[in-house]
Amino acid sequence: MVNKKLKIHFVGIKGVGLAPLAITAKEAGYVISGCDVAEEFITDIPLRNAGIVPLPGFAPNHVDGIDLVITTSAHGGLDNPEVKYAKKQGIRVLTHGEALAQFQSGEIFGRKFEGISISGSHGKTTTTAMLATVLLENKKDPSFAVGTGSVPSLTSCGHFGRGKYFIAEADEYVNDPVYDKRPKFLLQNPKIVIVTNIDFDHPDIFKDVSEIEKIFLSFVNKLDSKNGVLIVCGDGDYNKKFAKKYLGRKITYGVSIDNDYVVERINISGERMFFWVKKDKVLLGEFVLQVFGEQNALNATAAIAACLEIGMPIEQIKKGLSQFMGTKRRSEFVGKLTTGALVYDDYAHHPTEISKTLQSFKKAFPDKKLVCIFQPHMYSRTKALLPEFKRAFTNSDEIIISEIFPSYREEIDPNFSSREISEGINKFGEKSTFIPTLRGVVEYVNQKKYSKNYLLVTMGAGDIYKVAQTLVGV
Repeated sequence: MVNKKLKIHFVGIKGVGLAPLAITAKEAGYVISGCDVAEEFITDIPLRNAGIVPLPGFAPNHVDGIDLVITTSAHGGLDNPEVKYAKKQGIRVLTHGEALAQFQSGEIFGRKFEGISISGSHGKTTTTAMLATVLLENKKDPSFAVGTGSVPSLTSCGHFGRGKYFIAEADEYVNDPVYDKRPKFLLQNPKIVIVTNIDFDHPDIFKDVSEIEKIFLSFVNKLDSKNGVLIVCGDGDYNKKFAKKYLGRKITYGVSIDNDYVVERINISGERMFFWVKKDKVLLGEFVLQVFGEQNALNATAAIAACLEIGMPIEQIKKGLSQFMGTKRRSEFVGKLTTGALVYDDYAHHPTEISKTLQSFKKAFPDKKLVCIFQPHMYSRTKALLPEFKRAFTNSDEIIISEIFPSYREEIDPNFSSREISEGINKFGEKSTFIPTLRGVVEYVNQKKYSKNYLLVTMGAGDIYKVAQTLVGV
């Protein structure tokens, strides 16, 4: 039974990890409070819609009278003044990773869920939202935590449902970068795991892709040998190598014909996409998405496989996927310039994501000239993947690079700048302009007066989305 008088306080409540949990806990009947920085963030609207108003800043008195504190790893993490005060007062403290695991298992609610975890270097949020949409559209009423702001096809980014499934992202990043280097997803114990892909990222924690593969194997090896199942993309060298090393029950998907689920005949028509899926060489039918990009056809196929595993009829799955309209900051249409140029925004911040996303835009809008406005995220990532960043923008006709958006977990390096990306791009014969500030980017775009023949996409995991909003007057 839920103790509806239990008071939970979220430190860093605006983060895309904690906001869904706060909303879920509020729906479950708990008394919720939280704090964060005052600046605008993409979770402001869903939090406000849930009746949650974050307190500005961090102060020990925020946790007076609280029963449980859940904290982000940003804003000092376990060294945050509110967290330290809570521990001193004997108040129970959970990290985001610990809390998510207890939400998904149902422990924190006094009930039991069957967990479905979506992991992978790229595509976690979209796949999680797709799967939640299909189940919600078909009255399964799942609980879920989607790491973003709004999701048009869902009630919110977090939900406490009456159904037996809890769908959640499973992040390979550490529980706390200072005090607890365990990958967050090792705390989860789901029945079904989706691995969308394996790629090198988080160079502040992992030294190479082999180390990342190793922790993913540790995660999927936790699956129950009788009832658990791994659903994994079988395309690409890293993915194939990983899939072969897992000896439990697994299902592969992808465009390669040797997968269990094969995606065929991907056809993009504007912002809609049609594709076929075969299971064991038998056609399941044609599926329709209101989003574009081959990567989204793959994400949808992972969701299809998971839905079939829990016994859903194929027609219900088709219906549910057709209602999926994307998520906040994933190839999101923001508006138009006064000239008629289209403006989109995307969260892509890794070279692989950037390349695939730009390729998707080119295929969806072949008659448009593509301008990518990119803000790198984290000094450690930008340094480690600098050669890959320089080659990631080949599908863009023009590139604007702004200064690095640092993580709250790192210090600014005055001796390194994203100007190096811009200069590297120009050496490859492409057109790149370095503009350090977002205000400068807005002024530059307004001066250029891009015509209706152009499509602009702001890109990155920082606050670059504010440029898109400013340009179209949102």
